[in-house]
Amino acid sequence: MAAKIIDGKALAAKLRSAMADEVKGLVARAVRPGLAVVLVGDDPASQIYVRNKTKALAEAGFACFDHHLPADTAEAKLLGLVAELNADRAVDGILVQLPLPKAIDSKRVLLSIDPAKDVDGFHPENLGRLLIGEPRFIACTPYGIMKLIEEAGTTVRGASAVVVGRSNIVGKPVAVLLTAADATVTVCHSKTKDLPAVIGAADILVAAIGRPEFIRGEWIKPGATVIDVGTNRLPSGKLAGDVEFAAAVLRAGAITPVPGGVGPMTITMLLANTLEAARRRAGGC
Repeated sequence: MAAKIIDGKALAAKLRSAMADEVKGLVARAVRPGLAVVLVGDDPASQIYVRNKTKALAEAGFACFDHHLPADTAEAKLLGLVAELNADRAVDGILVQLPLPKAIDSKRVLLSIDPAKDVDGFHPENLGRLLIGEPRFIACTPYGIMKLIEEAGTTVRGASAVVVGRSNIVGKPVAVLLTAADATVTVCHSKTKDLPAVIGAADILVAAIGRPEFIRGEWIKPGATVIDVGTNRLPSGKLAGDVEFAAAVLRAGAITPVPGGVGPMTITMLLANTLEAARRRAGGC
């Protein structure tokens, strides 16, 4: 029997609809959730991501403050803009779209964002708070992954979870979240021995390595929940995940498609974090 397809688009739409209703209530109290989006340069992929985020913000009733700077923008000017946004009470969250031009130190820029406005959840303070179980903001993709696992009806407590990939953006934070939810977690990477066997024991598999169809369908444990974070552009122009979907869907119990799985949820959880920041502002009004 083919796996249940975990529809990220449908779940994202449901969550955004609920957020839009809450935004109306905040606006009635003179608080409109606001996200500042900073794009430096003309990277085509970044432009698409920013356009999708801006559209989602508008549809949910958020205020969006767009700042599109030329590729030759000096680092000092960008840092100055971030400082202004940190001080602007109308701005609840700040998103600096990556990658930045090579002449700009991305780490320095991200560290300059006020942790209370770091709705991407990338600042070391927010990652540290997540680690000790007192999160302010959860990194958007891991946050979305946990929502997708919940949507699949998967029991996390006591499950064996395998995360393939150890980035600070996805792999490490989602491992922390799964551990906090009482799963037994294994984080895999290029040095992992006998990766197929490790994956074959997973009740929950999160694939986040950026290599198209690297994880073969035959490695999947029958009935497992598979979350495919990969978004890889093939020579044909089509998108493929990190998991061999056609074979995996015949073994898994539930699986996310690419596209239409994790991607819509990442943007949705960015809105959720911005809304949370606005709630805190409303509480202080």
